[in-house]
Amino acid sequence: MGGLTGARERSVHTGGVELRVAELGDASRPTVVLVHGYPDSKEVWSGVATRLADRYHVVLYDVRGHGRSTAPRPLRGGFTLEKLTDDFLAVVDAVSPDAPVHLVGHDWGSVQSWEFATVERTRGRVASFTSLSGPSLDHFGHWIKKRAARPTPRRLAQLVNQGAKSWYVYMLHTPVLPELAWRGPLGKRWPRVLERLEKVPAGDYPTSSLGNDAAHGAWLYRDNVRARLRHPRPDPYAHAPVQLITPTGDIFLSQRLYDELESWVPQLVRRTIPAKHWVPRTRPDQLAAWIGEFVDSQEALRQSGRATSLTLVEGGRPRGSARRRAALARYAERFAGQLVLVTGAAGGIGRATALAFATAGARVIAADRDGAGAAGTARAALAAGAPRAWAETVDVGDEQAMDKFAAKVAAEYGTVDVLVNNAGIGLSGSLLDTTPEEWRRVLDVNLWGVIHGCRLFGRQMADRNQGGHIVNLASAAAYLPSKTLPAYSTSKAAVLMLSESLRAELAPRSIGVTAICPGIVNTGITRTSRFAGAGKEEEAKHQQRAAKLYGVRNYPPEKVADAILRAVLDNSAVVPVTPEARGGRLLARLSPKGARAFARLNPPV
Repeated sequence: MGGLTGARERSVHTGGVELRVAELGDASRPTVVLVHGYPDSKEVWSGVATRLADRYHVVLYDVRGHGRSTAPRPLRGGFTLEKLTDDFLAVVDAVSPDAPVHLVGHDWGSVQSWEFATVERTRGRVASFTSLSGPSLDHFGHWIKKRAARPTPRRLAQLVNQGAKSWYVYMLHTPVLPELAWRGPLGKRWPRVLERLEKVPAGDYPTSSLGNDAAHGAWLYRDNVRARLRHPRPDPYAHAPVQLITPTGDIFLSQRLYDELESWVPQLVRRTIPAKHWVPRTRPDQLAAWIGEFVDSQEALRQSGRATSLTLVEGGRPRGSARRRAALARYAERFAGQLVLVTGAAGGIGRATALAFATAGARVIAADRDGAGAAGTARAALAAGAPRAWAETVDVGDEQAMDKFAAKVAAEYGTVDVLVNNAGIGLSGSLLDTTPEEWRRVLDVNLWGVIHGCRLFGRQMADRNQGGHIVNLASAAAYLPSKTLPAYSTSKAAVLMLSESLRAELAPRSIGVTAICPGIVNTGITRTSRFAGAGKEEEAKHQQRAAKLYGVRNYPPEKVADAILRAVLDNSAVVPVTPEARGGRLLARLSPKGARAFARLNPPV
């Protein structure tokens, strides 16, 4: 993860305590303030801070009583949200006296930052707020009161669920015991607990002050939680744009806590990430990308003097036609900032898929053996909304090339969140006319290319232990036999079974696997498909006839791309896309004899 090497440190005095503040990056650039949670110190942010420091003025400080900041005396009453707000204002006045700051909070850092983003005395000092795994206590209090006032079965279940997740809050309200535990055995074992439960890398975290930090931090809960939940403020409206990042695997906070948040936050962007609670340590690359994107968008609006508005969500309502805008909002919430790799991305379904993820705000790697085509897709992805896009040239059927490619991706771009194994080639003709060389080439690309992608990038996802998704392009030919597609159908049937088997294997690691079976789609595969046993002129005629049929059918690759995004969002297992693909799967299941009769027909490819 790296530490805070090279950081400039200073002390800020406020309210009888000394706050230790670290700064990285150019102080003339927009200021991003990172506020840590419990039982952490500012070092929890080191991975994110170093990734942001080349573009922003990054500020981290140890909350009072944590790290190298001093604790108030007495402790009781020394950690109220009002005093924490005093600390925040003292820090930002010292590090950014002339401009508002972009605030980022995690866990209790987010809880107190909600206070900073909603109280009147900080208005004008917060340019934006990114919240991670920490609700506003006021919003939480209203959430509880609303469900208690009208206790439907669903609302009662939500209360019970969050009550169970909040077990540690009750423990921290007990006298003396938390302090004894943290300064004793729990403090010593905490790094191993995090490693075991969340795969949190150690590095410079946690620091040696953990025991005292956690003991002091218990007063964050004692001084604030019960009072605010019983008597939440009636008007905790955010006066700055908010980006909410919700880890779907958070064992401490229910996602339902953020229901109806739009009523308190008129300018809200939602993101979800398949990760656990300590996202700043496990996914610093993803967080840095999202934070940077949000800061840049708000800085552009602020400097232009226009009223703040959000690209995909404004006032909680996505723009565009009803169905499309709802889909865009869901896709942006799930995929924005994620790293997506698409093979065979130079054209057809691969290009459409890369652009669809780009429109959702994902960072896109467009890979293809056609380097120029991949570069064109990367440029189009940037124009479509991708914060970053890259082109890579690789032959997925070449094992050694794929080994080098996977190592390069990991080193230069990070671990892939979504892999789309799309690259494929067509081959028609009877088995007796198909040469061993033609068989090898089809299997190398259509099957081994998928195996290489799953093996290499699936391993990286598994090692990261923060989930992910693999999409493999199969075909309706995977379950519908054909006398003229033995090689192609065999390769795609193998991809389908590979996907089903891999899905079972990777499910315990929160990695989804989907097989997409498109059907007849109007792409360039008809122009490049080979026809075994045919001469050049005859092959050209076959290609023209197939292209004409596919053109008349005119099912666009963009619809397949949309199906891919939906499949990842819903973690679907097998997705036949076109009506004929769905009908063929139904036929294969209900009437194998009918499917075998269908095999005697002559398809175009």
